[in-house]
Amino acid sequence: MNSASLLSSSEKTDASRFSRFWKTFRANSLAVTGLGIFLLFFCVALVGLLLTSGPNPPLDPAQIRLEEKLLPPLSEPDTAKLTPEEQPLLGLYLFGTDDLGRDVFARMLQGAWVSLTVGFVAVGIAVVIGIVLGGLAGYFGTVTLPFAFCLGVLLLAGLAPSLIFVQASAAAVTALLGLMLIFLRPLLQGSDRLLGRSPQVKRLDRGISVDTIIMRFVDIMLCFPSFFLVLTVIALLPASIYNIMVVIGLTSWMGAARFVRAEFLSLREQDFVTAAKALGLGNARIIFQHMLPNAVAPVLVSATIGIATAILTEAGLSFLGFGVPPPQATWGNILSEGKRFIFDAPWLTLIPGLAILIVVLAFNLCGEGLREALNPRLRSS
Repeated sequence: MNSASLLSSSEKTDASRFSRFWKTFRANSLAVTGLGIFLLFFCVALVGLLLTSGPNPPLDPAQIRLEEKLLPPLSEPDTAKLTPEEQPLLGLYLFGTDDLGRDVFARMLQGAWVSLTVGFVAVGIAVVIGIVLGGLAGYFGTVTLPFAFCLGVLLLAGLAPSLIFVQASAAAVTALLGLMLIFLRPLLQGSDRLLGRSPQVKRLDRGISVDTIIMRFVDIMLCFPSFFLVLTVIALLPASIYNIMVVIGLTSWMGAARFVRAEFLSLREQDFVTAAKALGLGNARIIFQHMLPNAVAPVLVSATIGIATAILTEAGLSFLGFGVPPPQATWGNILSEGKRFIFDAPWLTLIPGLAILIVVLAFNLCGEGLREALNPRLRSS
């Protein structure tokens, strides 16, 4: 059999695999509905970015019209009181106006792009960290590291929090102890003739597996309520959309790490991994070229649902006043500003609340459909 026929059979296998996946996914009407809502949300966010950005945007979400404040949806502007630049692009206020006369429709379009960006970037950061740590725990899980080295690395890892929360002298002592412990084991091994094999030396020589170190760190991270952990870090950092994306990503990688570790634990015993090691392939090539493509399915499902969680977290932070700073509009701060007028102008809370509900529900439905289509056991049932 020549290489052309092998390539053709491989392409046919991939096509049949995708056709089975799409057939199973399409049979789930709720998942298809969620995918459709997600695509619509993506298009609306792109259109909103084009219409609300720039020095003179067609839809200005920051345009203040005090004469037109708290108008209900589908209200027409009073052209006699407004200049041509202040009049809405559509000739009416589709979603009404807020307490400063700003067009709620324009602000919702701007907030859609913020929610989309925060969701995808934060989940991207979490997935990358989860794949790296989960892959290390699953593939190199049996490798042991010296106890002194692990303790030294742990002390160095706490150097940044020490600089933030305590004095610089305490941080310097922490760094010194960490470096001493990292280099302590070689020194002790070289002085065996003087010290002998004392219990202290044996205790420092005892190793800890990579899997134990990483998974205990995951357990520690899971002990903290993620939203309050994000809230604490955001309160210490300057208000910025970039800080929010990074902090949400750095506090939501644990699920992806556990999924990847579980897949790697089963895949590293498979015949194709044994054959790759027998051929002399490097660990990096085995991990990224052979094992990772077979372990990415549960991570994809987790990432889809994680986008919804990131959007909810950003909305909650903005609602509490710790999110993206004004005048940038987000669905959370629109909701927060509207709570003062919940009886006089209920559309200020109803419209962003429904938008958050629909988008988060769409991502969850799409994630459940992906889980069913990518899981052979669920597919067969």
